[in-house]
Amino acid sequence: MKHIVHATLLAMSLGLAAGNASAADYTLNPFKLAYEGAITRNVPGEVNIHSVSYPLNGIEIAANFYTPANFDASRKYPTIVVAHPNGGVKEQVAGLYAQRLAQQGYIAITADAAYQGASGGQPRSVDMPSHRIEDIHGMADFISRFPWVDTSRLGLLGICGGGGYSLAAAQTDKRFKAVATISMFNSGRVRRNGYADSQLDTVQQRLQQASQARAQQAAGGEVLYSGDANLSDEQIAKLPFDLYRQGYEYYWKTHAHPNSTFRYTTSSLLDLMRWDATNQIELINQPLLMIAGSKADSLYMTQDAFAKATGTIDKQLVLLEGATHIETYWVPKYVDAAVASLTTFYTRTLAP
Repeated sequence: MKHIVHATLLAMSLGLAAGNASAADYTLNPFKLAYEGAITRNVPGEVNIHSVSYPLNGIEIAANFYTPANFDASRKYPTIVVAHPNGGVKEQVAGLYAQRLAQQGYIAITADAAYQGASGGQPRSVDMPSHRIEDIHGMADFISRFPWVDTSRLGLLGICGGGGYSLAAAQTDKRFKAVATISMFNSGRVRRNGYADSQLDTVQQRLQQASQARAQQAAGGEVLYSGDANLSDEQIAKLPFDLYRQGYEYYWKTHAHPNSTFRYTTSSLLDLMRWDATNQIELINQPLLMIAGSKADSLYMTQDAFAKATGTIDKQLVLLEGATHIETYWVPKYVDAAVASLTTFYTRTLAP
């Protein structure tokens, strides 16, 4: 930890800056960022990016955090923890929103989930709610150690699956003074019931498959994976939901990153299918902002969670007119609108 912090502070003394990468191709970016407008080089006085790592429960976590233009280490800054989507990594949409928040004057951190991306953990692509929620607590632990973080103004932003896990983390972690989600995805509900509750008749069958996968893994056999399909363009076009069709386009083509994968260990379903992002959601008493596309076929999950969040008197649902789920990840007009809502929300709720 000590050498990591030293390296980070040294990087700050040199300064890093935002460039204007026009392509989302990670190979064109020195930081391997896969989103438009990503930072491309280190220049004093602009938005800074810092690549760090830190231990969390025996696993090395890989993270990026962003600092505002004209960063002053003698000041204290409001800070946002950003949780990435299922299958995503810090270099994709989570990084985009972290950078945009830094442009608004916030420190923002986003990390690859344990067992995923550039973070450690074996076997790869374990996707358990308890791990994802602990990742969020861990980001808060790490970033709060820096003297220029105002821990009294710590906010949380979760995107897609990270949104569901952020709702769960905020139920008990009152370090987070304000909570926001974009295109919230309730991983437990979808893994249990299917997307749009389309697989209710096969719940027990899929639980039996997950149980068998765990037994095989525990016996030293091959680790089985779900969600690991290699689909053709024709097959993708026939998928029944916008989220899946546009998700393949985003993750496999326009914003692809080698650390990003749809797959997860089949044994993870034992935990996922008994979990739900809205369980105990009434424990959230912090201000809550939920953002989603008006045309997103995942909107039902945001609406359900918003209605059940009865523990807070300060909550707002913002619909981005015309946006689908994946379009909130990258389409400039929708990202701009989301950032505007986030900035208004955090400015009010994280005020000194």
